[in-house]
Amino acid sequence: MYKLIISSLLFCIACINETEVSVIHSGDNQDTTTGLRYLALGDSYTIGESVPETDRWPVLFAKSMGENGRVISTTDILAKTGWTTANLLGACNGFKPKENYDLVSLLIGVNNQYQGRSLDEFRSDFHMLLLKSVEYAGDRRNRVFVLSIPDWGCTEFGSGNREETGKSIDKFNLVVKEECAKEKILFVDITPISRKALNDPTMVASDNLHYSKKMHQLWVDEALPPVKPLLSL
Repeated sequence: MYKLIISSLLFCIACINETEVSVIHSGDNQDTTTGLRYLALGDSYTIGESVPETDRWPVLFAKSMGENGRVISTTDILAKTGWTTANLLGACNGFKPKENYDLVSLLIGVNNQYQGRSLDEFRSDFHMLLLKSVEYAGDRRNRVFVLSIPDWGCTEFGSGNREETGKSIDKFNLVVKEECAKEKILFVDITPISRKALNDPTMVASDNLHYSKKMHQLWVDEALPPVKPLLSL
């Protein structure tokens, strides 16, 4: 029963009404006249299911960027628990920002995998999301970066079939990597890091399915070195 409740709550098929799309403004925004504008696109991992707002990885990323000399004054998040690539595309169709972003991140696909949706469908949707990300970044591919799909099979919730889940996640991530290569967009592989949760329960959030601040910070630490130079291009 516990797993059925969690499954229903966290890996649901989200129905998106484009007129209801809203972007979450997150983090401690500083002087918006000098800082960078950052947009994070995704699903439950990006919105930080089961962690406080301050522990979401995009918020931690913005904080770490500031500590490394690149102040992010605007952190916007377009993400929702349960979203597939199709749901995120629907949300993007209803999101028309007035200004371009200096950085855009994309982390999506776990719900496609969980729902058993096809790789071909995922590839098509993901490619369109890459193009949409580039559009939000002012048509600058070098201002977009993508994080791989974490392996939820390494959480307590995924303990029933970890090997099969891991193999499936790898197939989806291969598509992500290939599409990023085609569009010359930075790909950051955080999946091996997510698998560390198998031996460290403190990396998992209280719902036993998503990840804690500790894990989110590790993702940030992995992404920061390759992302920071993008701002010089």
